[in-house]
Amino acid sequence: MSSSQSQPLSPPKDLWHLLSKETQNRQASNIKQFYKYFSIPGIGQLAGGLPSPNYFPFDDLISDAAVPDRFTPTPNKPVDPPTSLSDHLNSIKLSPDPASSRLLVPHESGDPDRTRKVDLATALQYGTAEGYPPLRQWLLRFVQEHMHPNIPYAGGPNIVLTCGSTDGFSKCMQLINNTWIEGRDAPTEREGLLCEEYAYMGAIQMARPRGVNILAVAIDDEGMLADGPGGLRDVLQHWDPSRGKRPHMLYTVTIGQNPTSGVLSLPRRQQIYDLCCEYDIMIIEDDPYWFLQYPSASSSSSSPSRPSQKSTPTTGYAFLDSLVPSYLSVDTHGRVLRLDTFSKTIAPGCRLGWITAQPALIERLLRITESTTQQPSGFVQSMVAELLVGPPGAPSTSQPTPGVGGGKSGTGFGFDGWVRWLEGLRGEYERRMNVMSDILTCGQTRIKSGRRPSLTLPVEDDAWTVVETDSKPLYTFQKPMGGMFLWVGLNFETHPLWSSLQKENLTPAQLSRALWILWTRKPMLVLVSPGEIFAPTEEVKRDAWRYFRLCFAAADREEIQGLSERWVRGVHRFWGIRDAAVVKELLASDEQVVAEGGDVGVGLWGFC
Repeated sequence: MSSSQSQPLSPPKDLWHLLSKETQNRQASNIKQFYKYFSIPGIGQLAGGLPSPNYFPFDDLISDAAVPDRFTPTPNKPVDPPTSLSDHLNSIKLSPDPASSRLLVPHESGDPDRTRKVDLATALQYGTAEGYPPLRQWLLRFVQEHMHPNIPYAGGPNIVLTCGSTDGFSKCMQLINNTWIEGRDAPTEREGLLCEEYAYMGAIQMARPRGVNILAVAIDDEGMLADGPGGLRDVLQHWDPSRGKRPHMLYTVTIGQNPTSGVLSLPRRQQIYDLCCEYDIMIIEDDPYWFLQYPSASSSSSSPSRPSQKSTPTTGYAFLDSLVPSYLSVDTHGRVLRLDTFSKTIAPGCRLGWITAQPALIERLLRITESTTQQPSGFVQSMVAELLVGPPGAPSTSQPTPGVGGGKSGTGFGFDGWVRWLEGLRGEYERRMNVMSDILTCGQTRIKSGRRPSLTLPVEDDAWTVVETDSKPLYTFQKPMGGMFLWVGLNFETHPLWSSLQKENLTPAQLSRALWILWTRKPMLVLVSPGEIFAPTEEVKRDAWRYFRLCFAAADREEIQGLSERWVRGVHRFWGIRDAAVVKELLASDEQVVAEGGDVGVGLWGFC
């Protein structure tokens, strides 16, 4: 406990009553219980059905890996005055010689300490459900000492490794949700999952087959609303029991919310957490973009609130201290299940992450893991462990170990190197975000020239006569304070065909679809995500046609400017269409492409 905390912390609450019946009935694996004896020095192994590591066909794993300082960080505080577009463009050019190091995972390391031993003989063997011991131990320390040093319950959290956040969410649902089947179970027994009005649909689509009642909560630029019409309090206070049980699960992405890019402030988190305590709700906090928080997108006065460092333990790193903390920072009851992943910090194909929660919940998650995934891939865990943890000594010592970590000297990144890597990644994505945001800001209004007979084509460079701009922007968006996306709302009411849609037998959704199709055609050739794919309910989907999500993370760095300009050009060109037949032709052409399975060669902006 920190010396700044005057009162001892209380233990987390017993939340057994919120667990699913299946989870309550799970027993520890009889086989897995033997594993704790494997580390006894000199013990003869005749118990487990383990194949001999001498017959594994891999002698070692070798890779060139980036060093922690490959990328340049951005400041931890808002920049005033903001950086110009030209500066952003100059700052995203590739280094001609990106720094790298050689990483090696040996077949046998010879280290007797299981919490430091990184080799293929152990990583490719059957293991414990918690995860590969050296990687899990390193992550647990990083979580407790640096990511979340001020969790307000006694004893702190525990972790279990997962096969990525999707796997983590699936296990959390198994933990706290009883499957409901229509026709078998009473409607009043149906359980509910609360989520943002626009949400990451990978999670929603995983939950829906379990018979879960999906309830969308209103959002603003930060994220989920605690109060007001459609806010969390409103949904819970006016719950209709005929729809099923009042929800006891809340799924949320609070940093760089997918798809809206909101960053939930600490005061808002406290308000929502208090409501969850009042109504006995578990919080599943999915936070793949936590380290992607962008000070340049806000002024000092508008930055999301952070805890006072005078009253809370610091993380030990200025970069981590600058980030809006997790729901875990206010989790006095122990009702938060936090999902983290290496998908955005190393690579999505790793399929590696972890869940942080109070120890009693982690113990139940271990029981689920033992009889499902058992553990993440040994190949991946060993490579990540060697990258971060490294061998116990540098290769230059008198008795070198055969392993070589990801640091410049052959050791692992360590905590210092990992935080520096995260800082550099934040810098890379923040510069991309600024380039796209500035280009879209410049293109929000449409230039009209009096010498042109129509607005069908873009303005030519020599159009010098009477020039004016639309008073209302063609689209609006908030510069994202976190994440990988711009959430753009199109003002279709300003389109020349808006007033005649009904007469032309067109709907607003079809007008929106025609614009999306136009973007995929030459010369634009850009692909963005339509807002409707992030609508968790049919009610939300009715108004989702006006939104689009643009990802500035997926394309090559040199392409961000061109893709952004082509997207803007597509908007301007579409607003120049005055003949409804053109819209209908676009819609018909899309149906033909879908029927033929055509490839139009568009630039993909991510569908995560």
